[in-house]
Amino acid sequence: MGILINKSSCILVQGITGREGLFHTRHMLEYGTRIVAGVTPGKGGTFVDNNIPVYNSVAEAVEKHRVDVSIVFVPAPFAKDALLEAMDGGIQFIVCITEGIPQLDMLQVLHYAGCRNTQILGPNTPGIIIPGQNKIGIMPGDIHKPGRIGVVSRSGTLTYEAVAQLTHAGFGQSTVIGIGGDSLIGIDFVRILELFQADPGTDAVVLIGEIGGFLEEKAANYIKTKMTKPVLGYIAGHTAPQGRRMGHAGAIIASGENSALQKSRILQDAGAVICQNISEFGEKMKEVFKTEGANDSD
Repeated sequence: MGILINKSSCILVQGITGREGLFHTRHMLEYGTRIVAGVTPGKGGTFVDNNIPVYNSVAEAVEKHRVDVSIVFVPAPFAKDALLEAMDGGIQFIVCITEGIPQLDMLQVLHYAGCRNTQILGPNTPGIIIPGQNKIGIMPGDIHKPGRIGVVSRSGTLTYEAVAQLTHAGFGQSTVIGIGGDSLIGIDFVRILELFQADPGTDAVVLIGEIGGFLEEKAANYIKTKMTKPVLGYIAGHTAPQGRRMGHAGAIIASGENSALQKSRILQDAGAVICQNISEFGEKMKEVFKTEGANDSD
């Protein structure tokens, strides 16, 4: 079934005529994503690849088309305005690929999203994919396989590694989603776990966290108290020194409390099966289901 989106979701691309926006728009279209329009101020009245209309504003686009989701490829200095514009246009789910958005901008955006009951995925997310149905983001579609394992991660690259291993081991995916690596994000681990727990098409979940912040600790509490489906966990950053940012803006150890080792222990104590390195996803999932291929795609 998938979560947050479905096969018929209609997509608007903000920043569609930029280099990244255009490149990934074409790949999403190849995957079968229903992109109905794009927005680039000053480019209204033009078309992308002769069939995707471009508008000057979100308001113009939503007046002409049904839009369920907006995906944002707008550069960081202008991303706040793009996100606010999407919300003002009535779009209830926004995928923000942009990274490096100033924290003050995101504070304002997330406050406004809360007031409008809008769900924001990201920023700095690779997006979301229901394998074989819909891809809204920048992830490579060919490594994914339809199935019944949910994947949620703070790291795009580790998401791809986990998915490739699961697919190779015979485990397809129900939905794969990156929540974003910045320190201020919208949808978090707990929200995704809630959705996977309620999704009849998901039998188990892979959760990939990293150093910094307390999102994994909150996820562990949910796993311990509410989650009935198996969770396979991995925390990146075991060798990261305290006080130094590693990769993502949110990946910095302020104290021993949010180190990779401590997070792994908390997740394990909550009932998650912990991978010690990134090469174990496929084999550990086989152990979770006891028999090889027990969760092959439908």
